[in-house]
Amino acid sequence: MARSLYEWLWQHEFWLPPGITWEDMQESEDTHYPQPRDLLLSIPFALILVVIRRAFERAIALPLSTKLGVRDKQRPKAQLNPVLETFYSTHRKNPKESELLSLAKQCDLPVRKVEKWFRHRRNMDRPSLSKKFSEACWRFIFYIISFFTGLAVLYDKPWLWDHRECWTGYPQQPLQPSLFWYYMLELSFYWSLVFTLPFDVKRKDFKEQIVHHAATIFLIGFSYCANYIRIGTLVMVIHDASDCFLEPTKIFNYMKWKKTCDSLFMIFSAVFLISRLVIYPYTVLYNTYYYSMEIFQPFFGYYFVNVLLIILQLLHVFWSCLIIHMVYKFILQGTMEKDMRSDTEESDKDEERYKIREKEKNGITCFSNVKSNGYIQRNGSEPLDNKAHHANGHAKER
Repeated sequence: MARSLYEWLWQHEFWLPPGITWEDMQESEDTHYPQPRDLLLSIPFALILVVIRRAFERAIALPLSTKLGVRDKQRPKAQLNPVLETFYSTHRKNPKESELLSLAKQCDLPVRKVEKWFRHRRNMDRPSLSKKFSEACWRFIFYIISFFTGLAVLYDKPWLWDHRECWTGYPQQPLQPSLFWYYMLELSFYWSLVFTLPFDVKRKDFKEQIVHHAATIFLIGFSYCANYIRIGTLVMVIHDASDCFLEPTKIFNYMKWKKTCDSLFMIFSAVFLISRLVIYPYTVLYNTYYYSMEIFQPFFGYYFVNVLLIILQLLHVFWSCLIIHMVYKFILQGTMEKDMRSDTEESDKDEERYKIREKEKNGITCFSNVKSNGYIQRNGSEPLDNKAHHANGHAKER
C-alpha cells in the first residue's frame, strides 16, 4: 500500500513537463539536481534555529530592551478562582452576558467583578512588550541576513536580470551549492516559525499567517522537488526586501521613538506595495504563467505552483489593504496609529463607565456630563437654565 502510494505520488507526469522523466534527471559526478530527500535536512536545521533564537532572545534581545527603555506594563493579576479558571480554559475567554450571569451566581459575585476577572485574565495571557521586542529583533536579524544572502547568491545569476532565463534548459538545470544552502536557510526558518507558533505573539491576522507559512513551505518544497529553483529564489528575495523594514518599525514603535517609527513605516509601506503588488506579479506571476509556456506545455506541476503563487498574492492584497488604511490614517492624523494586526490590551475603563451609568441611574450628580445645549441635569430634577440657579427655593438671575 505504501509503495503504491509512493509510486503514484512521484509519477513524473506530476512533477516534470511532458517528454521528461526521472531518468532524464539522473545525477552524475559533475551534475547535481535537487533531490526530494534533501528537504528533510530542513527539520533539524529548523530546530537549530529555534535554539539559536531562544539563546538570542534571552542573552541579547531582552537585556537590550531594558537598556533601550522598553518597559512592560504592570498588569493586575486575576485572583485565584477555580470556577472561572475552568470556564476560561475549557469554554471561552470572553463569555457572553448570559454566561456571565450564570458564573456570577455560581461564585456568589457581582457580574461586574466577574467581568473584571476575565478582563485581567485575558491581559495575563497577552504577550509583554519585551517579548514583542525580542521577537521583532530576531526576525529583523534573520531577514537582514536572508535578504543580503539572496542578493549575494543572485547578483551574478542571469535570471535575476532576464526573467526568461528562469526557463532556459528547464527542468535540467543543475543545482549549485549556493542555491541549495539559500533554499535550506529559508525553508528552515519557516519551519521554525511553525514550530514556535503556539509561543509567538498572536496577532489579529493569525489565521492568515498560518496560511502564509503553509503556502510558503509548500511552495519552497514543491519548487525544490520540481526544480523551480530559479523562480523560487526570486520569490524569496522579493519577500525579504520589505520584511527588512517591517521589523525595525516594530522595534522603534516599542521604544516609543515615534518619528523614527513613522519614517520607517512609510518606507516599509512603499517597499511592500511596490514589491508585492508590482514587482512580484510581473517578475513571478507573469513569468511563471506566460514565459514558461515558451519552453514546455502545461502540466500538473505548472498549475499547482501557479495556484500557490496566486494564494501568496491574495495574502499580499489582504495585507496591502491594512497598510493602505494605516497610511491613510497617518496622512490624516500626522502620526502612525497602533498596529492594526496587534491585539490591544484591555483596561478598567469599562468598569469606570459602568460605575458612572450606575450612578446616573441612582440619580447621583455627574457634573462632568455637560450637555451641549448649556444645562446640567442634576439629581434627576428638571433642567436648569444656565442663566439661573436655585437659592432657598427661589430662582434668581445671575
